[in-house]
Amino acid sequence: MKFDLKGRKAIVTGSTLGIGLATAKGLAAAGADVVVNGRKQEACEKAVAAIQKDVPDARVTACVADLGTAEGCDSLVSAHPVCDILVNNVGIFSPKDFFETSDETWTQFFDVNVMSGVRLSRAYLPAMEKKGWGRVIFISSESAQNIPVDMIHYGFSKTAQLAVSRGLAKRMAGTGVTVNAVLPGPTLSEGVQAMFKEKMQETGKSLEEISEEFVRTQRPSSLIRRPASVEEVANMILYVASQEASATTGAALRVEGGILETIF
Repeated sequence: MKFDLKGRKAIVTGSTLGIGLATAKGLAAAGADVVVNGRKQEACEKAVAAIQKDVPDARVTACVADLGTAEGCDSLVSAHPVCDILVNNVGIFSPKDFFETSDETWTQFFDVNVMSGVRLSRAYLPAMEKKGWGRVIFISSESAQNIPVDMIHYGFSKTAQLAVSRGLAKRMAGTGVTVNAVLPGPTLSEGVQAMFKEKMQETGKSLEEISEEFVRTQRPSSLIRRPASVEEVANMILYVASQEASATTGAALRVEGGILETIF
């Protein structure tokens, strides 16, 4: 299926690497005007160059802003006041035992993973409603339903995203604006690859071997028995952003390889 997003403006937060960058590329290839976002100018410039290399006719710009703060969100909205497709992708993760997780860490995860999407959705949804068309997509995680014991603070933030996305979908009922969440599982983003680097050096095993071993031991219910690629996750996001997904809203769409043991 080929999607046509010409004339639509898309903002993908946290899009200098990983799922965010793959999503930005997919949206650009579909004809959207794309804004990539990161906290560092150099990273943003590299992301723009990477997209233009793969999509020569891409219309893509960068916005440097730390979306873990209200000021950073205001900066993005000020620079780009119009948005048709908002992909709330920016997020952080790190394993840490519950009893060693400080108040500051809980607050940081809430601000970055949850409040960034809350603030930007609040800014952009009214104009989408007035226009009668819009897409807001929260990049949650299978950890929202399958809380990892070593990252309870992360799972909490991802569950919160599901609550916000479902509530906003109900709030925007009948307006032509859809709000959905996408739930990836283990995905071979740069962050995950960095997490495996030390073990690769210790064992001499390849990234593919280490990542598949991780899925077998840490996510044994996986049906694909491997991590997803960032492109596989981006494909789901691209569909949800499209006109073809106009009857899909209020959903938690799984692209986690069948890890979750529930049918619904």
